[in-house]
Amino acid sequence: MAFKTNPLAQQLNDRLETASPAVLAMLSPLGRRLYFPKGILSQSAEAKQKAKRFNATIGIATEKGGPMYLPSMHRHLVEISPNDAYNYAPPAGRQTLRERWREKIVAENPSLHGKAFGMPITTSALTHGLALAGDLFVAEGDRILLPDQLWGNYRLTYEVRLGAEIVTFPFYAGDGFNTEAFASALAENAKGRDKLIVLLNFPNNPTGYMPTPTEGRAIADALVAQAATGTKVVVLTDDAYFGLFYQLGAGSMTESLFGLLTGRHPNLLAVKLDGATKELFAWGLRCGFMTFGPGDPASAEVVCEVLDAKARGAIRGALSNSPMLSQTLVEKALDASSIAAERKEKAEILRARAAKVHEVVNRPKFRATFDPYPFNSGYFMCVKVKGVDAEKLRVHLLDRHQVGLIATSPTDIRVAFSCLELDQIEPLFETLHTAITELR
Repeated sequence: MAFKTNPLAQQLNDRLETASPAVLAMLSPLGRRLYFPKGILSQSAEAKQKAKRFNATIGIATEKGGPMYLPSMHRHLVEISPNDAYNYAPPAGRQTLRERWREKIVAENPSLHGKAFGMPITTSALTHGLALAGDLFVAEGDRILLPDQLWGNYRLTYEVRLGAEIVTFPFYAGDGFNTEAFASALAENAKGRDKLIVLLNFPNNPTGYMPTPTEGRAIADALVAQAATGTKVVVLTDDAYFGLFYQLGAGSMTESLFGLLTGRHPNLLAVKLDGATKELFAWGLRCGFMTFGPGDPASAEVVCEVLDAKARGAIRGALSNSPMLSQTLVEKALDASSIAAERKEKAEILRARAAKVHEVVNRPKFRATFDPYPFNSGYFMCVKVKGVDAEKLRVHLLDRHQVGLIATSPTDIRVAFSCLELDQIEPLFETLHTAITELR
């Protein structure tokens, strides 16, 4: 039996059809079906405004005008009210937090100044944002273009969950990003397709590489050029490690590709995925954001309203909302006058570690056993090992030397310098060199 589209979903689709047929064509079948219901949540929102006498709508237990709570739990919270800890958050997140994160994005991405883009939607960290973007835009059989240096979880999210096809291109050319291979792969994989999805993760996991400004412009220009041929291009920018730029070697970009893509062409939609996870060093809070950057400024407001409603429907139908307490903590941090200095202090610790790694791995003695890939940002760097299988090397390092590293391919090993103290860096790479020699 064929699924009958809900009238609310049809209304959203009709608005897109009028404002931006290109964005409507980007939606997956699920994306077309999604809507935010006028049910308990919307009725409760109305009651919150008007039910001054009695409000018996929301599904929480209250006491003395606020949510019930257990003192054994609340005594561990300092300067946080019960309302900001135990209440449900709206599906799209606390409105004040969304506004603050949008202000942060504008402040840190000069290319966005004066451009029309959406209000960030709060997600249960960045992985949830990637899954939401998949719900909206990725259909079975869709093709997703990524560099060959990629986070393995993308395959679970898009190939396993949604049946998409991931194709890759060579990440590196010499000491930098392979812009020519990217442009070529973009054109080749768009042939015969009305829509192509591109996922770019900078600073990259696993390589720790952030493009130079010239490379960033070339990437953006290639995407705009492809959109101009008629291809509907959805670009997901995974900005998990945004802000951790160390300027090792050639200078890197210090803003997201999202700003270079928003407002550039009606056939191009940018979707920014970021969060407090790494940017505010709050991994377990699971607080992330998804932001839409339409390509046509004239229709951007309608596009963002429609996509916001569909995203809220996807959140409501999967996990209802993200944790209120996490959102409260992130908002309080953003409001703190000291946050810029605090973030700078932590980033400097990581920059010093990255600089030490850069110095050590480029020593001539190690050329016999491994070559480092260029890196300049984030948490990670990779080496290409010589004469041994990376997985066998990983196991040997664990069993013989009690050293844990990640094998990302038959030739590549990822090192998370983010969790190494300065005095651990040189011994680690000496051990890596020794273990390769032993295996050979």
